[in-house]
Amino acid sequence: MKFAYRFSNLLGAVYRQGNLSFSQDGNAVISPVGNRVSVFDLKNNTSETLPLSTTKNITCVGLSPDGHLAIIVDEDGAALLVSLITRAILHHFHFHKPVNSIRFSPDGRKFVVTKENVALMYHAPGKQREFNAFVLDKSYYGPYDETTCIDWTDDSKCFVVGSKDMSTWVFGAERWANLIYYSLGGHKDVIVGCFFEKDSLDLYTVSQDGTLCVWQSDTELDGLVLKKKRDKPKVPRPGAGEEEEEEEEEKRLEGEEGEIIRGKAEAPEEKTTKNVRYKHHSKHFFNKQGDFNNLTAAAYHKPSHILVTGFASGIFHLHELPEFNLIHSLSISDQKISSISINSSGDWIGFGCSGMGQLLVWEWQSESYVFKQQGHFNNMASLAYSPDGQYIVTGGDDGKVKVWNTNSGLCFVTFTEHTSSITNVTFTSSGFVIVSASLDGTVRAFDLHRYRNFRTFTSPRPAQFSSLAVDNSGELVSAGAQDSFEIFLWSMQTGRLLEVLGGHEGPVSCLCFSPVQSILASTSWDRTVRLWDMLDSWQVKETLPLVSDGLVVAYRPDGQELAVATLNGEISFWNPHTATQTGSVSGRHDLEMGRKETDKITAKQSAKGKSFTSLCYSADGESMLAGGQSKFVCIYNIKEQMLVKKFEISCNLSFDAMEEFLDRRKMTEFGSLALVDEGAGDGDGVNISLPGVRRGDMSSRHFKPEIRVSSLRFSPTGRCWAATTTEGLLIYSIDGSMVFDPYDLDLDVTPANIRKQLRLQEWVSAIVMAFRLNEKALKQEVLETVPHAQIQVVCGFLPDIYVEKLLGFVATSLEKSGHLQFYMTWAQSLLMLHGQKLKNRSGSILPTLQALQKSIQRHFDNLSKLCDFNMYNIRYAEALSKQRGIKRAAEEDKGGEEDNDDEELSEEMSEASVEDAEMMF
Repeated sequence: MKFAYRFSNLLGAVYRQGNLSFSQDGNAVISPVGNRVSVFDLKNNTSETLPLSTTKNITCVGLSPDGHLAIIVDEDGAALLVSLITRAILHHFHFHKPVNSIRFSPDGRKFVVTKENVALMYHAPGKQREFNAFVLDKSYYGPYDETTCIDWTDDSKCFVVGSKDMSTWVFGAERWANLIYYSLGGHKDVIVGCFFEKDSLDLYTVSQDGTLCVWQSDTELDGLVLKKKRDKPKVPRPGAGEEEEEEEEEKRLEGEEGEIIRGKAEAPEEKTTKNVRYKHHSKHFFNKQGDFNNLTAAAYHKPSHILVTGFASGIFHLHELPEFNLIHSLSISDQKISSISINSSGDWIGFGCSGMGQLLVWEWQSESYVFKQQGHFNNMASLAYSPDGQYIVTGGDDGKVKVWNTNSGLCFVTFTEHTSSITNVTFTSSGFVIVSASLDGTVRAFDLHRYRNFRTFTSPRPAQFSSLAVDNSGELVSAGAQDSFEIFLWSMQTGRLLEVLGGHEGPVSCLCFSPVQSILASTSWDRTVRLWDMLDSWQVKETLPLVSDGLVVAYRPDGQELAVATLNGEISFWNPHTATQTGSVSGRHDLEMGRKETDKITAKQSAKGKSFTSLCYSADGESMLAGGQSKFVCIYNIKEQMLVKKFEISCNLSFDAMEEFLDRRKMTEFGSLALVDEGAGDGDGVNISLPGVRRGDMSSRHFKPEIRVSSLRFSPTGRCWAATTTEGLLIYSIDGSMVFDPYDLDLDVTPANIRKQLRLQEWVSAIVMAFRLNEKALKQEVLETVPHAQIQVVCGFLPDIYVEKLLGFVATSLEKSGHLQFYMTWAQSLLMLHGQKLKNRSGSILPTLQALQKSIQRHFDNLSKLCDFNMYNIRYAEALSKQRGIKRAAEEDKGGEEDNDDEELSEEMSEASVEDAEMMF
């Protein structure tokens, strides 16, 4: 088996912090999630996580106007220049200080970065290759405190910067004679947003206390005059102006104040050129009702003059400017709104709430949600794949059970019936029932047809359930208690308690049913694994002694082997029929624990007390996934009992226990500076509010979440695996394009010879050679060249060793190909002609069959929705045509009567006219 897995997608989290951005066409939202960036396609309802990550949590993302480039900056000021077309990192840069905001100019030629109290303007990277993609153009000083927001004029001539010192500064992007800089006051709190009016220098500024100031300029954009070259101050050396520019580019921070100095030096120029001046036009207040809460985010859509403001209470307002008319006000969350963005057309508004991890897209005209997603706002504790691999269910410490679609990467149902942390979740064999165990003392079963909780299992005495298992038939539900050391058995059909299994002398840590027999395996802290026979009065069949406390137990998919992880860091393998140990793996040193900031001992010493807390067999049973309180996930080959590969699930230094050694620069004689609590708010930790405190918690504290892997599962298809971590739900899948894996390769097996066989219509020979070379594009070309009528004949003459390979390729191709009938014919012919031989190797071919079932089920769901939609449209058209036919018939009848009346009237008129003519003569 080749372990060519690579990071595929991040589920379970949709927004953490930073600014939201819409794509150029307005159909996708780009959201920072921890140290990664996710792109949510609102049109196709899918999500994708970019294959890149920063070393700290991302704080701001800047998009170029054409939507091709993005600049991603983390908490420390490290920046990545990313191509959104190729998803590749183009350049690394470091601003050396935390960056508050970043914004490209509308013409895409420059971008402005604000850090501390300075605004830095850089030349935007072009299409040509450059040694240094970020070239500093100018540095602007003015504010006395940290800068918060940026906005550009539509023609990229000027930009405005808001600050925490309650001032707003307008700067010229070029050396304008009548506008170098301009400072605006009028606020009593931090500036949250500042916006130019469309095609104008008029300004709107919004502060944190809910105040909007409207500023009018006496000059239009066309009235800005470029400073002449002769107006430059004289310097001793010729060409010193150019040298000064070069020094500014090289030093990046030292020569910045030249702009302000030159601006002040040009004051006498007022005689010939009138300077730009601003007038305070009006002031408006958002909190008129006296319900004071901070304004936390704002966005303005220039073409439609719509201002959107978000508040700490989760309320947002829509106003039309400059009249400040309230369009509507709505509450979308009970947490503060951290970021607001409006798409290019102005129809959709994106909201990000960092406290709950929410991402919402609201269509304000129809007052409806376009997109609404929320991850687990606490740690995820467990996950499980559905039998066909289409869905993943997760349970979190927030008491929620969420179901995710692996194709779209989105959550489509959330169950909130539990009142405490979820400890375990699982699917039944049917794939339509989810069972979850919780510390609230209940085990609940959820129906995926009606999305309801249809069974609730409880114990006679209150117990906290820490483990869960459902048998292969889906009839028996078992849960282990961590306080009473008992195992409870219920019937899924009746919901009644069948038996209470006692015998363990410690908390039951894990349960697992055999896939082929009615045998329940349980492990406990009492250093035993007990095998319970469900058919023989629930008696203990075998007791396996362990050398340390048992933490996890897992059956191999064929039921012929049992794996147990113990507290001493070992994984032992047992034969459940003979109760003998067949092997063991010592994996304590493979975890490579990091040192937490509060640890008094080194990481090497603390690793001696660590162990694996999650195990999972691969679909073919040849290898095993293992993870625990570490940033690494290990894959072991069971037969060789050796480590095959280690995956580093995160490189985010915002988590604790990521580094092996503490940073000596933070160490003082009084201890580590990292332990100093600076209070909640702008810190890099997670806020924990005290119970009963709603807002204004002065005693709130923060901490750094510790990196850990709580659960691991292989997909039934064998092509991917998932892990619930501190970062979220990570999906790793096989990347076929990156692996060259030939089979039985020979000198004659070349693409030219394969295409020659196709021209000779030697279909079987071409297929065999293509699978020996094992290149995906070539295999697809050969397979789709075979005539449809010849498929059954080719399948009949195919060697047995290539049947399974071809079936696996058909299963993966069917998932994304549009040639549905063609690949279905291949699958049907292979199964019909070689079904008996494949049945004898059912254990090894099971992942392939499950992948085939997943592909067919996906197409079935899509086609059934399309057919239903078409059927309802046809019915509607038919009913509409009947209604119109009835109306037309009624109108024709009415028209016929009117025609008869008209004929009679015309006859009378003609007779009268004849009589009148006779009288005249």
